[in-house]
Amino acid sequence: MQYPRKLRKGDKVAIVSLSSGMLGEEFCSHNIEIGVKRLKEYGLEPVFMPNALKGIEYLKENPRARVADLKDAFLDASIAGIICAIGGDDTYRLLPYLMEDEEFVNAVQKQPKLFTGFSDTTVNHLMLYKLGLSTFYGPNFICDLGEIADEMLPYTKNAFEYYLNEQDSYEIVSSDIWYEERKDFSKAAIGTDRRAHKEERGFELLQGTEVFEGRLLGGCLESLYDLISKNRYDDEAFICEKYGIFPSKEEWRGKILFIETCEEKPAPELFEKEITGLKDRGVFDAVGGILVGKPQDEAYYNEYKEILVKIIDNDKLPIVYNVNFGHATPRCVLQYGAAARVDMGQRRIFVNQQERNHDKSIFCASRTAGA
Repeated sequence: MQYPRKLRKGDKVAIVSLSSGMLGEEFCSHNIEIGVKRLKEYGLEPVFMPNALKGIEYLKENPRARVADLKDAFLDASIAGIICAIGGDDTYRLLPYLMEDEEFVNAVQKQPKLFTGFSDTTVNHLMLYKLGLSTFYGPNFICDLGEIADEMLPYTKNAFEYYLNEQDSYEIVSSDIWYEERKDFSKAAIGTDRRAHKEERGFELLQGTEVFEGRLLGGCLESLYDLISKNRYDDEAFICEKYGIFPSKEEWRGKILFIETCEEKPAPELFEKEITGLKDRGVFDAVGGILVGKPQDEAYYNEYKEILVKIIDNDKLPIVYNVNFGHATPRCVLQYGAAARVDMGQRRIFVNQQERNHDKSIFCASRTAGA
């Protein structure tokens, strides 16, 4: 596994729209201004790739334009990091062009770069993981750097700053507060704070041992389910199977699966179908533990817990619930392929990208990401 170097002052970071093209719409112009200002305050130079701002309709009709932006970002030796604008639902359409492009594959493997995003970006993460690059399920441009409050959400800001230090290890603790999703994202709402709530539960151990280890692998539950079904697009499962994007049962072996639900807030019936889909692929027979993200706005909070325990039907498999990653705010960073140790006695998750997975000495993390 290739682990990219962290970002440094003066680095160029590419902004790409690999799924939805909403970054190019007028209603996102203020997010661009805010996000650029924050990146420059970190000493980073944002570079909007040529097609990133061409809007929803153009990018929907032109997946090759999205492909060109990602490929060029990896080929450009002056670019150190890649930040996804936002998610969407059809980034799988890029796979045939990228996976069959030897120049792109070689660039990923020979010029590894820090890559961050979440939601439908799950598909891009799994593609890059298959090509041997460790990426970050974490902040994106519109939702986090372009957050319209006066400051980035403190927990998320602290997590983003992990990209700017040279440490290989970090700790994840529960946020003291959680935020409702905004209803107004317009320019008129600039400077307003999200509605905040005191976190009453923290990380919840639903079952299994308090301490478990493994390398991190996962993503948005809806995106994972779409990879193996015809839930959203008729050809998605076929394309993803062709390129081996959904990990095999053997690849899941011993991993810590991380999953979270999207902003669509799937009804319990759909959630159960999605969890069953993973079970049918043998995922729960292979993994060594599961991290489940806090549902956005705590939608179906208790119903999801009950479904997880019922469908997985293995009380020895550890499940930790209500972790701050994915669509709920604030969010931490989870690094694909990094070694993780979950200690519910300390109520912490220790992450280290070193190759030695079971040597506990690698888990002497010296910084908390997302505290």
